[in-house]
Amino acid sequence: MKKTITMSALALAVSFGSISCEKKVSDADLQTQATTVVTAHPSATVEVKEGVAHLGGTFASQAEKDAAIKSLKEIKGVKDVHDMAKVEEMAPPPPPPPVETTAAADPMVQQKVQDAVKDFPTVKVEVVKGELTLTGNVSSAQARKIKESVDALKVGKVNYNYTVK
Repeated sequence: MKKTITMSALALAVSFGSISCEKKVSDADLQTQATTVVTAHPSATVEVKEGVAHLGGTFASQAEKDAAIKSLKEIKGVKDVHDMAKVEEMAPPPPPPPVETTAAADPMVQQKVQDAVKDFPTVKVEVVKGELTLTGNVSSAQARKIKESVDALKVGKVNYNYTVK
């Protein structure tokens, strides 16, 4: 019996010894680790007191907040996480304004192109199947000048169906 009591006392002493030998993590160390977890969220904050992480600030979505809480709970030494953070879901940015395009068949565009080729009387500006088309007879030098003038107007697609002589 004396042997059993001695063995029990020894086992009890060893178990207390092993528990007390466990390395306790300081709040400062936990604070460093916890801060690292929330740095991806600039408007979030965390403070560690007595092994408990207090999460505050705002998150863009509930999923981000849940992920931060999970990560904080996984830090060895954190006993609990008190959630005091808010979720402020951001509205998606408004769509960009529609790009205004001017149809080549637009009379204003057609007039600009006619003005650009006014020095070339053999060239006609027409709308064929909804597209601006240049027809007529020109030399290769004239064709180059016409193309440069019309391209500078940035009116979109233009069909150059003139004959180069």
